[in-house]
Amino acid sequence: MIDLNKLNPEQKQAVLTTEGPLLILAGAGSGKTRVLTYRAAYLLEKGVPPWAILAITFTNKAAREMRERINRLAGEAADDMWVMTFHALSARILRRDIEKLGYTRSFTIYDDDDQMSALKEILKKLNIDDKFLPPREIKSKISDAKNKLLGPQDWFSQSERDYRSQLVYDVYQAYEEKLKSSNALDFDDLIVKTLELFAQHPPVLEAYQRKIRYIHVDEYQDTNYAQYMLVRLLAAQSRNLCVVGDDDQSIYG
Repeated sequence: MIDLNKLNPEQKQAVLTTEGPLLILAGAGSGKTRVLTYRAAYLLEKGVPPWAILAITFTNKAAREMRERINRLAGEAADDMWVMTFHALSARILRRDIEKLGYTRSFTIYDDDDQMSALKEILKKLNIDDKFLPPREIKSKISDAKNKLLGPQDWFSQSERDYRSQLVYDVYQAYEEKLKSSNALDFDDLIVKTLELFAQHPPVLEAYQRKIRYIHVDEYQDTNYAQYMLVRLLAAQSRNLCVVGDDDQSIYG
């Protein structure tokens, strides 16, 4: 049995409120993550299958620590629980079904160096001076666009539509073509392509909605629009979504 007496009254209330949407606002050092770990362990104790519980964090280190803490509370029952980052979750989904989007399951995930090399190659091919338009700046703009779910054309439509924006658009378009021809995704694509998969193939989304019935998100104040949409879609059927955050620490505020 999990000893809920180790929690204060507010933490205990959050753990016991298992059905429906739940927003937990708490400051630094107030035990936000502790609530999530106890809540996940409590759901297991109630008989919820581990594969029906998802806990999302922002770093692999945080995910490992959360899994260890849940294991200490619930034992081996927690082994099949989904405890991971947004990107790891998306990669797992795509490794199973990305063929529906015209890629193979052995797709490559570009790291920062791969992205920079690709962008430098494209700038050279398009005869664009990398001092006038640095690859790092383009990479940042593309990442920001993808986090807002904007493809090249949508991004350009919302830009200043000046000469510089036109060049960024040209590079963005060529970059997307290179990724597709290389059977590759960049880090931001993991979430973007998962959302594309769900939009184009509703039965895939419905299968995950049926499977994952309890969703927890740590540091929710740091979610961007793409991450928000992923959580919203996955929780749409069960509505059992628990998010924990500190609005004073929002990096997008």
